[in-house]
Amino acid sequence: MQRVYLDHNATTPMRTEARTAMVAAMDLIGNPSSVHAEGRSAKGAVERARSQVANLVGCTPAQVVFTGSATEAAALAVAQKDQHGGIFAALPTEHDCLTVWSEATLPALHDANGRLSGQGGGEFLNWIASRSSILDPNSNGPAALVAMSAANSETGILPLGGQVVPNGYVNTAQAGPYSVVCDITQIAGKRPVVYDGDHRPAYMILSAHKLGGPKGVGALINFTADDPRAILRGGGQEMGRRSGTENIIGIVGFGAAAQAAQADLSNGRWEEIEELRIILENTLAADAKTTIFVGKDATRLPNTMCIATPGWKGEAQVIQMDLAGFAISAGSACSSGKVKASTVLRAMGYDEETASCAIRVSLGLDTTERDIQRFAETWLEKEKKFRARAA
Repeated sequence: MQRVYLDHNATTPMRTEARTAMVAAMDLIGNPSSVHAEGRSAKGAVERARSQVANLVGCTPAQVVFTGSATEAAALAVAQKDQHGGIFAALPTEHDCLTVWSEATLPALHDANGRLSGQGGGEFLNWIASRSSILDPNSNGPAALVAMSAANSETGILPLGGQVVPNGYVNTAQAGPYSVVCDITQIAGKRPVVYDGDHRPAYMILSAHKLGGPKGVGALINFTADDPRAILRGGGQEMGRRSGTENIIGIVGFGAAAQAAQADLSNGRWEEIEELRIILENTLAADAKTTIFVGKDATRLPNTMCIATPGWKGEAQVIQMDLAGFAISAGSACSSGKVKASTVLRAMGYDEETASCAIRVSLGLDTTERDIQRFAETWLEKEKKFRARAA
């Protein structure tokens, strides 16, 4: 039986447009830093891709810094913390590429129902800012640079309903102005990247392979007035912001994927996928009475479902469904063989047992109604056997 891939938040298949553009780019022989015709041709390809990515995320081409991944883009953003006058802090629900740098302890963004913890709307930024001074005992001051995602990779929850998280300002003795690193890796290409008027974050990070581009290329979007200080130094590429000869083939694929993703958004493709996700959730909920649907009533990505069946380990579910022909995950894809309770769900208030029993199902543009029907039938059959064994 044909396999069904339902792990698009980990990585998604390369788009035909990206593949075609990359094959053509393989014939470019020039170095983008060279001034001769061949170099200018290569440079032109990179700049076209820069404009394509900028159009997708709503910035100017000059604000796009190409990197080797969203992880590198995160590190580049965090390295600018001194420019913002304090330490860096990440919410515990953020991706590991950001939490690994955190120098402060901040509260979880969501409660166990997927809602902002008692706050919402205009109060959200002040709520975060008022807690940005909750620090570890050995920290050096208030958090001036804070990481907050536009969409959570494991639950799909959108804290501001899909709006990109902007910088925040409060007038209290303990919490001063702070800047935001907004992770748009999951939302880019699935929903429009929306700002509240002129309010924007200091930085955004994203990755090509999450929207149908190649692996090994990402971008930092810099909305500040200053160029980021490079952490990779050498030849001064990317206008001195990231040294190393540009990965022309990957960058061109990124640009082509971004342009195609923009077209899909305009054509309402993800609304169709959201309908499939809702059908899948309703089908499972009708029979799996003990299963928890994380953030079911919250605004989420159109393709993402996170569920936990207490007692049935997420690792076991992933293996069983893999053997049955379905690719799903038990959380963010970071390192091979990583099996542990979801730190995201633990931060949201779920206990260790429940958090260790969660799986993520993430649909893609190639997912069909037949795919989700087959998944539902197979998963419910295995869930029934689990309950029988546990009785």
